[in-house]
Amino acid sequence: METVTDWLKLWRELVSMKIGMSDRKNAMQLDDYWRKKAERFKSKKGKKQSDPGSSLTFIASTLKSNPDSTLLDIGAGAGDWSEFLAPYAKKITALEPSDFMGELITEKITDGNIENIELVKGSWPAIDIEPHDYTLASHSMYTETEFQPFIDKMVETSRKGCFLVLKTLFLDTVMAKASERILGQPYDSPCLQIAFNALHQMGIYPNVVMESGKSWKPWSNDLLDDALLDIKRRFGILNTSDHDDFLVSLLESELIEKDGKYIWPNGVGSALVYWDV
Repeated sequence: METVTDWLKLWRELVSMKIGMSDRKNAMQLDDYWRKKAERFKSKKGKKQSDPGSSLTFIASTLKSNPDSTLLDIGAGAGDWSEFLAPYAKKITALEPSDFMGELITEKITDGNIENIELVKGSWPAIDIEPHDYTLASHSMYTETEFQPFIDKMVETSRKGCFLVLKTLFLDTVMAKASERILGQPYDSPCLQIAFNALHQMGIYPNVVMESGKSWKPWSNDLLDDALLDIKRRFGILNTSDHDDFLVSLLESELIEKDGKYIWPNGVGSALVYWDV
């Protein structure tokens, strides 16, 4: 009979694996990473999506139904979520550890004459923040090895409810099949499915809103050899050829050759997990 999975442990192991493979191992490299990420966000400045998506729409509706509510946006990034939700909240605290991202948030506040967003520099859950009605972490906990303290502090800081937005990994994809072979389970990184079960393990039974019709943009490689290096890099197995034959066969059968490139079929969606406090 199957044994019960320790979802908190699986989350920790996958995050640790990703951190171990990261080349951002010192402060200088980390600063360079955030600078480049901020530049990508800045290049998209002024581009508004016609459809904000199910998650943002649901959170905005919740805030509208609870007038004068406050929201803590954990790992606010460039501030897109805070900016969108500002008209529906009494106050939003945008918590962000990166100075580069903080500059983008400040620009949004200034350019939009937004008076109810406060930028606070800091990392969750290390920083202490006064209680808010709602807390939100949108794609901001993938580098957190310890899932439970992150969530526990969200609950402690929330008067009404918590929102988590996470990627959801499809289980019929290249990465899922490779993960089954290499890791013995289909998840190659922390995701919705693991978080949902980890919350159950903690005694929290959340609701889920899936992003319908929306998925992450697939990536591509110029050569099949590049795709092999790419997938081996994602699993941290560049120094071994143990799985090469399987991976080459998998890539040849699954990748789509188009316009001189090898396109990876999309394997990542997004979803909102929420619960009342």
